[in-house]
Amino acid sequence: MISNYFNPDPVNPLFDKLKSNHELWNLFARQEEYNPKFLDEYDRFPHYKSNNQNILFPHVSDFLVNNGMKPQYPGNKKFALCLTHDIDAVNYKLLRVGKLYSQKKYTLSQALKMSLNKISNNHNFLWNFEDIMNIEEKHGGKSTFYFLALEKGDKDHTYDIIRLKGELKKIKARGWEVGLHGGHTAYNDFNQLIKEKKRLENALGRTVIGYRNHYIKFKIPETWELLQKAGFKYDTTLGFPGKVGFRNGMCHPFKPYNLDSGKKIDIIELPLNIMDGSFDEHMKLSMEESWQLSKQLIDAAAKYSGVLTLVWHNSYMINEWLELYEKILSYSNEKGAWLTSGEEIYKNAVGEY
Repeated sequence: MISNYFNPDPVNPLFDKLKSNHELWNLFARQEEYNPKFLDEYDRFPHYKSNNQNILFPHVSDFLVNNGMKPQYPGNKKFALCLTHDIDAVNYKLLRVGKLYSQKKYTLSQALKMSLNKISNNHNFLWNFEDIMNIEEKHGGKSTFYFLALEKGDKDHTYDIIRLKGELKKIKARGWEVGLHGGHTAYNDFNQLIKEKKRLENALGRTVIGYRNHYIKFKIPETWELLQKAGFKYDTTLGFPGKVGFRNGMCHPFKPYNLDSGKKIDIIELPLNIMDGSFDEHMKLSMEESWQLSKQLIDAAAKYSGVLTLVWHNSYMINEWLELYEKILSYSNEKGAWLTSGEEIYKNAVGEY
């Protein structure tokens, strides 16, 4: 059975099979996140409260593939690597530059150079969209850039999306994707979500179909329902910020299922599996440990002909973090991966590619 995403629909013979396995069904549908008793400071369900402690193994995808699911990708690629970048900032204030130097993320000369970013973007390591595209093109891939579209006064407003109009059009003209990086309240506020979507679309000059929320904030099943209602075609937020891996046991795109209504939700989820900040700020791993864990997840996606989604912020595209990113791309290429954007993964999943 050829299927490039899991559709929880009664006409799909895999639906009843998965639903009859209560443990896996509850993992897939994230049953434990309905009316949770504890959320963290950002209103997120944390991994350490999850029943899914073996998060490095895609339990549900393993079940689906062993029961007949056979995904296919363009060019006879064996699996896919969905490349994404969250653009939280496009310049740094001087105090922030000093903090990054003290954390050893940048060298002293780089930090001093960055302090001049207000004078010219030639000194700005965060104004690196073209550099990122050149790197990915070298590896035969392309990616999605998720931009904030906040208004002045909104929490974490760091740039005016209208001022990036020219950059957005350059990104789109090269065949890369621009998606929305929803703000702090967008995941749970339809009016705010629509405002941000329209603001980004006005700057880009075309419809936006892809989404990821800032700080990986997500409410199950409400956020999926809001995204569908707002006209998004796919989301890439479903991951744990504090842990890499497979939050709902999936390394394949899928349509979510609302346990309250007993119906599927008409949006494609591309689960988030690897985030640079998870390695760095949350898990406190060394570069070698980060690489070994990345390699393990890539191998899992390759084994099950899956999709592995990673986010590398533009602020991490430098020094040893850039080296790790390129190492991931090279290794994935060697394993036969299709390196592409969320938009192209979505189109392949629904048969529009």
